[in-house]
Amino acid sequence: MVCAAPSCCRSKPLSANHPRQKPHPAAPAAISGLPNGGWQASPPTTHPARKPAMSQKPTTPVKRVVLAYSGGLDTSIILKWLQTTYGCEVVTFTADLGQGEELEPARAKALLLGIKPEHIFIEDVREEFVRDYVFPMFRANAQYEGLYLLGTSIARPLISKKQIEIARKVGADAVAHGATGKGNDQVRFELGYYALEPDIKVIAPWREWDLTSRTALLDFAEKNQIPIAKDKRGEAPFSTDANLLHVSSEGKVLEDPSQDVPDYVFSRTLSPEQAPDKATFIEIAFENGDAVAVDGVAMSPATLLAHLNKLGHDNGIGRLDLVENRFVGMKSRGMYETPGGTILYFAHRGIESITLDRGAAHLKDELMPKYAELIYNGFWFSPEREMLQALIDKSQTHVSGTVRMKLYKGNATVVGRTSPNSLYDQELVTFEEGAVAYDHRDAAGFIKLNALRLRTLARRDQRAKR
Repeated sequence: MVCAAPSCCRSKPLSANHPRQKPHPAAPAAISGLPNGGWQASPPTTHPARKPAMSQKPTTPVKRVVLAYSGGLDTSIILKWLQTTYGCEVVTFTADLGQGEELEPARAKALLLGIKPEHIFIEDVREEFVRDYVFPMFRANAQYEGLYLLGTSIARPLISKKQIEIARKVGADAVAHGATGKGNDQVRFELGYYALEPDIKVIAPWREWDLTSRTALLDFAEKNQIPIAKDKRGEAPFSTDANLLHVSSEGKVLEDPSQDVPDYVFSRTLSPEQAPDKATFIEIAFENGDAVAVDGVAMSPATLLAHLNKLGHDNGIGRLDLVENRFVGMKSRGMYETPGGTILYFAHRGIESITLDRGAAHLKDELMPKYAELIYNGFWFSPEREMLQALIDKSQTHVSGTVRMKLYKGNATVVGRTSPNSLYDQELVTFEEGAVAYDHRDAAGFIKLNALRLRTLARRDQRAKR
């Protein structure tokens, strides 16, 4: 099914039988899309004065291209279009990022469309995704525009990296993605490609082809014997992107920011009103800034995030209705569900509150917006992001301990924190007479020194009024 939303790549909501995630029972039927949390939105409207491109053969020859492929209708159309337009050999890459859909059918679909078995790559990258991308980002407490936990943005560098690795392995001279010309994902994918392989040829069909209507897409599929499921002929009410960190929904019924999000949009969280009337308490253990265990049970990164997702789902945690500023220059409205990530964010803030020095903590908070913006805009592989990451990772040397969380009707609240590296000294901070020596009279000199410039300014202002 091709969604009519003018957004970036989108993908299916979680399926109810996924072993790690259980969506809300009211979740809509799955929508086909790109792999790895990538969904293809419907074609953007072309300017009436411009004839769509690619009505003729491309001038740059391509021998072999690696396509991010889900097995859905959209990427199957892209696959066949690449074969017929470029006359090249197509290699497919399908990744499991925890989006909650079966991926083996993509193999059968690729074979049906003439892809050689040795050129079909399907990989489970959930652990790598959380360990090498999500966790480093959460060490920074990264939020784009103060709210968005970057669930879509952080998946794109890994997809780009895998496509380039496969291109090198099979000797491909091009890579292709299904992002439209209006969204951020075209930028994220291609910045990743060029950072890793500067001379790679990039094919972005939605910026090139003349399939500018839904009818044209379906006609192309029928003419090229691409199977079209009955439920793919209608239009979806919105498009989604999913991975182990989040689900985002955009377009159609969500485009008017003055209107509430319909209940059927949500797939990873109960509504807070439906959540239990009794609070859930959990403990999350951290080592060097990364979560390593929940309630005393050690878990791998992906397993831990999936476990927190279930807890967040059951307690209605992690919904965000956001109007954001896209990198390409427009505002868009989206609904984000990040249940486990929201719990992890507040828990990490909690353990940092007792283990980070004030100066280090405040510097991190000052740098975070820049770090988050780099990820949102697609600069994961840039030297400035790597420089900031080194600083952030250094700050996490002593960020170890346990945080107790209260989960209740949409809220994830820190209610306790302990650490062998704690800088919190109860004897020092107590209002009672503590065991640690503290001379109250010292505060007078401290205040006078800090007030010196303010007093100097005040005296100048007084002289000016005379």
